[in-house]
Amino acid sequence: MRPASAKKALAVQEVLGSRFSVLEFEESTATSADAAAAIGCTVAQIAKTVVFQGKTSGACIVAVASGVNRVDEKALGRLAEEKLRRPDADLVKDLTGYVIGGVSPVGLPESALVYLDRDLEGFTEIWASAGTPNAVFRLTPNDLVEITGANFADIKR
Repeated sequence: MRPASAKKALAVQEVLGSRFSVLEFEESTATSADAAAAIGCTVAQIAKTVVFQGKTSGACIVAVASGVNRVDEKALGRLAEEKLRRPDADLVKDLTGYVIGGVSPVGLPESALVYLDRDLEGFTEIWASAGTPNAVFRLTPNDLVEITGANFADIKR
């Protein structure tokens, strides 16, 4: 583990400010299981960022979910008030500026609609991706609300 050096991870660090530390690992943190193994936390403490697209609006709709949970696409669609589709890797990058496995809950386009998995509220410490498939940062559930401007909702399947 080392301080961020990759361009995207440094961009996330800049958005976060000095209150948070973006860390890079030699090993992959692209999946929740990989991230938990590298960090030494539980998979449930990983705040994974899952991207959808509104079928009608084309909007970027983001779910930040506990690493052990699957996102309920229909529940998320009800919150976003439209049906959703899962974009391919190229569209995820177009919508967010990040590659799959490195999508951060910060630094997203202002137009992105973000929803947080209520299960993340139960932890004192969680970890989120920081722009690359091997960069993460530690935060609290309250920090997640503050930095995303989103609220917790029932979005797990």
